[in-house]
Amino acid sequence: MSNLLAFDDLHEMVNALTTALDAKSHYTSGHSERVAEFSVLLAQGLGLSFPEQQRIHIGAHLHDIGKIGIPDAVLNKAGRLTEQEFAEIRQHPVIGAKIVGQVKVLHGVVDIVRFHHERFDGKGYPEGLIGSGIPLGARIVAVADAFDAMISSRPYRTAYTFEKALAEIKLGRGSQFDPVIADVLLDMHSKGMIYSKVN
Repeated sequence: MSNLLAFDDLHEMVNALTTALDAKSHYTSGHSERVAEFSVLLAQGLGLSFPEQQRIHIGAHLHDIGKIGIPDAVLNKAGRLTEQEFAEIRQHPVIGAKIVGQVKVLHGVVDIVRFHHERFDGKGYPEGLIGSGIPLGARIVAVADAFDAMISSRPYRTAYTFEKALAEIKLGRGSQFDPVIADVLLDMHSKGMIYSKVN
């Protein structure tokens, strides 16, 4: 019971942090919550332990917290980003890792926050990690993050249909995404376990 209470207390703190981010960027409001839910479903599909599911849930909630440190004009820009602006956006995993790294109870999710934009083929950021060199939690959140982003409207594009988003996940398996995790998402959707949570 004490572990569950501790998790509930931690979740309240994490919700407060992500609410601050949502207030900064209304375009991504609710995104972190949905990514957390999708990530837990993927962790369950992979058969991970309950404590690991909890860790991934918290890390997924905080994956974009570093965007608090990105200028509003860049974060909420409706048009295409310049190279300089994109370079600023690419700093959010590093900024986020520094933020959560200052909270002792969140040390266990720093790797998820820092590496959720790494790609399975090594072409991601901030460090260009490859394959299993990317922490598992970060690989899970990468799939959940991309999937939710695709099925959500953004200032620069309308939301993808579920079918188009799933096709993109399938296309990216082994390059952008861990193929095992991508296959879990596709399999869970085929069984009716993945559905839109976008309002």
